[in-house]
Amino acid sequence: MTGSEAPPSFRLAYVPGVTPDKWVRIWNERLPDVPLALTQVPAARAAGVLLDGDADAGLVRLPVDRTRLSAIPLYTETTVVLIPRDHLVTAADEVTVGDLTDEIVLHPLDDVLGWERPPGRPALERPATTADAVELVAAGIGVLLLPLSLARLHHRKDLTYRTVTDAPVSSVALSWPEDAHTDRVEDFIGIVRGRTVNSTRGRQPEPARSKGGKQTARKQTARKQASGKQPGAARRGTGGGNRSASGGKGRSGGRGGKPRRH
Repeated sequence: MTGSEAPPSFRLAYVPGVTPDKWVRIWNERLPDVPLALTQVPAARAAGVLLDGDADAGLVRLPVDRTRLSAIPLYTETTVVLIPRDHLVTAADEVTVGDLTDEIVLHPLDDVLGWERPPGRPALERPATTADAVELVAAGIGVLLLPLSLARLHHRKDLTYRTVTDAPVSSVALSWPEDAHTDRVEDFIGIVRGRTVNSTRGRQPEPARSKGGKQTARKQTARKQASGKQPGAARRGTGGGNRSASGGKGRSGGRGGKPRRH
């Protein structure tokens, strides 16, 4: 590489609510010569960013098109209802969808829970974004169901949330194009899966050893032969040696005391 060339980088897209900081830190420790470029993208655009080649991998929300994208599910989030701090729902530690029947439940256009129709009463219009819906909750217009990470992302002192035990949930996955499973992608897979720095999984392996340690056994046999010892002699004991000396067939099955090689 010449001085004018930039080092290769790994481009990671991530959707709002996902915090890749821990994985980025491990990447920088293990691969300090490969810059990791982070780009936040709306959840609805994440798949397109990957398929267009604008990122090497992404931390996305499921589902994704599995015919074109690979995905490793990482975790599933708790769903909560975002409410004003003085709302009656705050009297409970957790609620059900049925507890929200009389509420106006906002349904933003960028909703990630996949509702066909949320519970409760619909608002006159759907907010354009989750951020817009949060503003409406703060104004007392309605309540909002969303993943816990998004509730924390849009934290406000005048709002709080409660767990909804029976609502749909959102899962986060690491995803990349099917035809672009590179060594760098495999490096990041290893990081999110907690592999050690010396793991070679997914890369060209070292010369494989056969199952059961046969390669090691062959090396031990070769060393014994080099020192003048035949394999299995210790197990046969002195009795086997006397039978060979008398001209009979020993357990090795050879004649004249010469064991057969297996």
